Amino acid sequence: MAYLMENKMEVGNIGSTLDILERHKFNIQKKFGQNFLIDNNVLDKIIATAEIGKDDVVLEIGPGMGALTQKLCQSAYKVLAVEIDKNLIPILDETLGGYDNVKVINQDILKVDLPKFLKDEAEGRRVKVVANLPYYITTQIVMTLLESDAPISSITIMVQKEVAERMQEGPGSKDYGALSVAVTYRCDAHLAFTVSPNCFVPKPNVDSAVIHLKVYEEPPVKVDDEAMMFKIVKATFMQRRKTMVNGLSNAGFLDFTKDRILKALEIMGKRADVRGESFTVSDFADFTNIIMKL
Repeated sequence: MAYLMENKMEVGNIGSTLDILERHKFNIQKKFGQNFLIDNNVLDKIIATAEIGKDDVVLEIGPGMGALTQKLCQSAYKVLAVEIDKNLIPILDETLGGYDNVKVINQDILKVDLPKFLKDEAEGRRVKVVANLPYYITTQIVMTLLESDAPISSITIMVQKEVAERMQEGPGSKDYGALSVAVTYRCDAHLAFTVSPNCFVPKPNVDSAVIHLKVYEEPPVKVDDEAMMFKIVKATFMQRRKTMVNGLSNAGFLDFTKDRILKALEIMGKRADVRGESFTVSDFADFTNIIMKL
């Protein structure tokens, strides 16, 4: 377990947060979507939801000032904290200085080679991801995590409440999209609890929610080419008002003719004017398996 110096600074409250901002003359960056948690009860609930134990390696995305990171260090075997804002590194050096089981990496998580990074750092363990994600880039980060073959066992994230709900939407809903499909394919999703804007500095303009995604060891449906299925899903929802035939044939990153798409749909027993928003995860898997054999 971590060694912690006695003169620790607990960050997860309004007093410490404002003191750090003032002493470091830190300017909150809207471009990084920075909203710092100042409620220890919420922090403790995140740790409980993520089921962090003494043998766990945790990847934290966007540690900020280290409020959640401190709690993770107290509970986990090892914490890997990836922070994009170089101006937060001196603050993290201060707030995490007493812990010997944390490694802070000043990088953009979207540019990190996750499979290699976690293979090098996780000591053979599957990793639990925990994060208070910037709302403007939530979907991109979650999709990156789910599309990678990194050894991830669970993802527990604070996101905008509407995004958490979107992750659990099914076919036919206006909020059903690529994120919904990816989450359903990869994970068992559970919306754990909601969080008031009053728990942050500065206060966001929306309610937040913590969602726990338990990653399947094997997805519930079988697809021969996962990467291709994700491309098909993305192409489908990029042009959701179009039929599958038009959407996929016009996607610049796919090489499917209309005839090939129509043939795959015919084999599935689907109408030629079907839209992707009616497809279940199983449908997308079947479509991918069929069209790749034509």
